[in-house]
Amino acid sequence: MTELAELTYALDTFYFLICGVLVMWMAAGFSMLEAGMVRSKNTAEILTKNIALFAIACTMYLLVGYYIMYSSAGGGFLPNLGFLIGSENTLDAITSGDVDAPYYSMRSDFFFQVVFVATAMSIVSGAVAERMKLWAFLAFAVVMTGVIYPVSGYWTWGGGWLDAMGYSDYAGSGIVHMAGAAAALAGVLVLGPRKGKYGKDGAIYAIPGANMPLATLGTFILWMGWFGFNGGSELKMSDGISANNVAQVFVNTNAAAAGGVITALILAKLWFRKADLTMALNGALAGLVAITAEPLAPSALGATLIGAVGGAIVVAAIVSLDKLKLDDPVGAISVHGVVGIWGVLAVPLSNADASFGAQIIGIIGIFAWVFAASLAVWLVLKAIMGIRVSEEEEYEGVDIAECGLEAYPEFSVAKK
Repeated sequence: MTELAELTYALDTFYFLICGVLVMWMAAGFSMLEAGMVRSKNTAEILTKNIALFAIACTMYLLVGYYIMYSSAGGGFLPNLGFLIGSENTLDAITSGDVDAPYYSMRSDFFFQVVFVATAMSIVSGAVAERMKLWAFLAFAVVMTGVIYPVSGYWTWGGGWLDAMGYSDYAGSGIVHMAGAAAALAGVLVLGPRKGKYGKDGAIYAIPGANMPLATLGTFILWMGWFGFNGGSELKMSDGISANNVAQVFVNTNAAAAGGVITALILAKLWFRKADLTMALNGALAGLVAITAEPLAPSALGATLIGAVGGAIVVAAIVSLDKLKLDDPVGAISVHGVVGIWGVLAVPLSNADASFGAQIIGIIGIFAWVFAASLAVWLVLKAIMGIRVSEEEEYEGVDIAECGLEAYPEFSVAKK
């Protein structure tokens, strides 16, 4: 019996870690997507933000975030404060016959959770692109990944008051994606739009990205990484039921993404008379966000329909936010925020254990906390160090101003 317990422990730990690696690969997806969707003069800076935010997220979640999220009393509102991630003694508990012991290494749990934190912060990066100071963004990342995200994470996955109320969010349409979008929205409101995006007469001017092949590659990388994001949230696969569940999650995740692409592409053709690639890319991501809250319970066809609705919503949301003069270069607020809300609300459609009341309270609770806390941090940063580059730096591109180099140097002249 002990040998079997150790074998399942090892298998579930390995599965957890591999899924974490897939989610970590999504950081590359966000980097490529954002690098493709911004202008060439801002590419090096957006890439710098993405690798730096990942490192900050990993460090802050190690220092304080994980403790806040998972070391507090069940059903509570205010989490405990503490440091680091505790000792690794789960295998000893397993081999001693403790029936309440976790069935995987706690280190693997930390690794899986930390890459989720980085995902939430990556959402902010694209929304504030091309006009935010690099170091102001990184300062915000410290607070977001160390405190803001872990608090609402405690309320839900950490066993706090929203979990006790019955809020259901399998892999984080609300907990991760909507939270990231709420922080991004607060930043966009304080930051303002890019110069030249909106005219005085209400005109909206498109600012095309520099590299659509790179943006498409980023979307495919995210699509691939999402199998770890949703599949790993089953938390185990060492028994037949769990293995079947993982397979269903993979199928539904893929189906929802496909549904999102098809619907967004068709709607773009009907609306704009063109097959808009950016809408198709965002349609894929919208389908993935939509199914993330409940990728297990629906049938494959049901998952396709959930993703299709997400694809339609994201097109309408991107257009609507533009009309409101909320400048989001990559559509992050629409994809992760508006569609994230749809994903949370769709859970009771297939999961009989979930209720619309608990889901709505969860949406309000998470959004209100993350938005209000983020807004406060953005305003403090604006007062202390400023968050926006100068008009001249924005015109020349933040690559030179913030990083001192260009991502795409056209030529160089050797001095004699």
